Amino acid sequence: MRVLGIDPGLTRCGFGVVDGVPGRPPTLVAVDVVRTPHELDTARRLVRIEQAVDEWIITYRPTAVAVERVFAQHNVQTVMGTAQAAGVAMLVAARRGLPVTLHTPSEVKAAITGSGRAAKSQVGAMVTRILKLDEMPKPADAADALALAICHVWRGGTTARLDAALEAAAGQAARQRSAYQRARLKGGST
Repeated sequence: MRVLGIDPGLTRCGFGVVDGVPGRPPTLVAVDVVRTPHELDTARRLVRIEQAVDEWIITYRPTAVAVERVFAQHNVQTVMGTAQAAGVAMLVAARRGLPVTLHTPSEVKAAITGSGRAAKSQVGAMVTRILKLDEMPKPADAADALALAICHVWRGGTTARLDAALEAAAGQAARQRSAYQRARLKGGST
């Protein structure tokens, strides 16, 4: 599976792509941070983020996209920009037909470090170790995007299989109900 992890932000949006399968260390494909200038209005900044997400999808051809779920912070303006950037990323991925999964920061930290309360520096250090990199990706948004992608490889694959199994079971149950109802109608008319 190839996963594009996106750490959304209006000023800095982290992108990280890894290849991997659950249970094995993933490999780095690409990592970077896209910045948007403060001088631009929000709409133009979001267009730049949209273009960047689209370029990353075209260039790296991920099979899934993992985006950090926005959580409440004290700074409402920061939360709004982050949520808007996340929405743009999800929209672009969905438009391209890619499955999108949201992961909470604590879920990502727990998957990468074993603790949902890990510091950013611990997440960066573990990303460096897991991907066998010579140095920690910088800024932190880059390491966070890779952490999202790794988390999705390790957890998202399992979640996707579980969702598929539940969907198949629901389909089977619906077919059984339909067959029962047909049999009941048929039996009641004789």
